[in-house]
Amino acid sequence: MLRFTLHALIAVILTLLTQIGGIAYLLALAAARAIGTRRFPARLALFLLCYAGASFAAGLAAPMFGRVPLSCLSGAADRLVVRSPIYCALNRNYVTPEVRNLAKALAAHMDQQFPGTITVALDANFPFMNGFPLLPHLSHTDGRKLDFAYYYKDADGNFLNGVTRSPIGYFAFEEPAAGDELPCAGRNDWLTTRWDFDALQPLFPAYAIEKQRMSAAIAWLTTEGVSRFRLEKIFIEPHLKNALGMTDAHVRFQGCRAARHDDHLHIQVE
Repeated sequence: MLRFTLHALIAVILTLLTQIGGIAYLLALAAARAIGTRRFPARLALFLLCYAGASFAAGLAAPMFGRVPLSCLSGAADRLVVRSPIYCALNRNYVTPEVRNLAKALAAHMDQQFPGTITVALDANFPFMNGFPLLPHLSHTDGRKLDFAYYYKDADGNFLNGVTRSPIGYFAFEEPAAGDELPCAGRNDWLTTRWDFDALQPLFPAYAIEKQRMSAAIAWLTTEGVSRFRLEKIFIEPHLKNALGMTDAHVRFQGCRAARHDDHLHIQVE
């Protein structure tokens, strides 16, 4: 009974992390039993083989369910890149074709306006099933959402192309200054993903947002993104919206129960 519970728990965790990892794990268990092996290295190899096969099959099948992958294989000429291969390894890089077209068009626009600029994509969605949660995000459940990393500059004002403060693009927050708008001040919600990760902040390099590129990207999203790709909303923290001078109604605050959005830009289409 204990062994069954452990296997079930591992399958659930892998499913929550990757959507298809639980199925791959169960297939690997069945294969290990069929060939009569109990050795951990052999079982691990079987799981990795099953998971790789399931991930490859997901990439082929996802378009039939209305989703396509953002590629983690980028070359020197690519201007849209996924921040880390971990997003593809965990199958968190799937979007609707319209969102992928929007992302490519945004990257092309930024490259045209600021030659050589790389636009960095972060978490997207899983390949299948509307409503399946992409933890810890609350809304990445239907292929219509995508996160972008900010554009950064160093202390000397030099643009850092394709660089993020955090290795995965998240959790390196742009802290509000004294007097900035703080919509969640004084709240003590216990059911929330609005984590501050104070202990992590000193570990990240002291880069600053490159406001010219950030403003240009948001301006394009709220014009061309709306008219051509049916962009519905952009999430960003109010103090950054004010600092960038954004007044468009599509640029919104995500609420106090959702994750902070002063480390990345969230977009979604209709």
